[in-house]
Amino acid sequence: SAVVGALVALSTVVLVLSLVRVEDVTLPPTVKYGMVFDAGSSHTSLFVYEWDSDKENDTGVVSQTLSCEVQGQGISSYANNPLEAGNSLRVCLDKALQVVPAEKQRDVPVYLGATAGMRLLREQNSSAAEQVLAEVARTMQEYPVAFKGARILTGEEEGAYGWITINYLLESFTKYSPKAHTWLRPEAANIFGALDLGGASTQITFMPEGSMMTQNEASEFTLYGYSYNIYTHSYLCYGQNEMLKRLAKELIVSFPSARVHHPCYPKGYNETVSLSSFRASPCTDGGDLSLGDSNVTLEGRGSASGCLAALRKLFNFSACGQSQDCTFDGVYQPPLRGQFIAFSAFYYNFKFLNLTEGQSLAVVREAIEGLCTRSWEDLSSSYPKENPKRLPKYCANANYILTLLLDAYKFNETSWNNIFFQMKAGSADVGWTLGYMLNLTNMVPAEAPARVKGHRPSLWAAAIIFILLILVLGLAALLL
Repeated sequence: SAVVGALVALSTVVLVLSLVRVEDVTLPPTVKYGMVFDAGSSHTSLFVYEWDSDKENDTGVVSQTLSCEVQGQGISSYANNPLEAGNSLRVCLDKALQVVPAEKQRDVPVYLGATAGMRLLREQNSSAAEQVLAEVARTMQEYPVAFKGARILTGEEEGAYGWITINYLLESFTKYSPKAHTWLRPEAANIFGALDLGGASTQITFMPEGSMMTQNEASEFTLYGYSYNIYTHSYLCYGQNEMLKRLAKELIVSFPSARVHHPCYPKGYNETVSLSSFRASPCTDGGDLSLGDSNVTLEGRGSASGCLAALRKLFNFSACGQSQDCTFDGVYQPPLRGQFIAFSAFYYNFKFLNLTEGQSLAVVREAIEGLCTRSWEDLSSSYPKENPKRLPKYCANANYILTLLLDAYKFNETSWNNIFFQMKAGSADVGWTLGYMLNLTNMVPAEAPARVKGHRPSLWAAAIIFILLILVLGLAALLL
């Protein structure tokens, strides 16, 4: 009877285990990190992003964890001292490693994208540009991260990735639904255009009507399971800093003298420039300066109309002829469509003017004219905390933005209200780096969620109690 009892107990255990329902249990996704350096013409910034490894429709849901401003100028300024280009990144790299868990640092992809400043340096001195990138790479390879390369982005890449960033942050591509507990594509998604103004270049990107695949400026992206065809164009030498240099050069060439009137600078403000400095950039390097290496003093005149007239000369509008699908310099652009986010220098200049969203173009023009007519004494005393090198240039910058948006890109009194000036969306910065990171996560196969075989806790408890009961009965049978 003892043997029979034991056999009954054993067979019952096997039977119970076979009846217990086996289920798949999905472990929570692991968090991944990525770093992108934005090496612009005037400064460099580092952004750290993170996302869950189980991606939504093959595109990671990425958020910004850290932003760090690198001290000093852009890496292109280290052409004569490439070693310092790499060393300048160390402080931000150290800060980034503090927010990434030590066990994950070796797997963190790190990229550096250089924009218009390095594009200009490559045009002027390709070997110097290569040495700067090599030193940057050497520095980052010293850190316990998965360095993926330092490269110079094309202007079209810069524009397209900025467009991706904006529409991601404004939830144009995908939006989380608490009711469905998943990410959904918004109905009648509102896709925004992107307007970026940097130090050496400016970009415009948007989705036009119809297909643009036959145009050189067209780009195609697949994000969250949908394809997007966009128009994007980048204008090198039309960034804010290069524009100011080109304007100064044109004024000097038009009125060669040791003292030259500058209509955009405030009255009472003087700036001395060396003619040799114009040869430092391909945008202003030319043989039409006959004063050698002497210095020239630019004297502010504070004329809004004179400033606008001088700025318009920087554009070749006649190259478009009668074509309406043309901006300047003979560049094709389809008709504008939708709303636009204007960021970078667009935002900072209009923030200084203290303009609010939705104000008419007439109000904007009035504010700019009022700014241009203020004397240097008035401005410097009214804005004591403003950078004294930047303050006298706001009149030129604001008028340049108006010329670019209205005369070149062809916004008008009505479509002006479709432009929104902002630098952040949520807690993330607007720029090309997040779009770059999003696109890179789309290139990596989605990591399948880890699965283990598991059982319902309630069934396990019942099974264990039943097994114990059978064992007790079997033991009792053995004793009897």
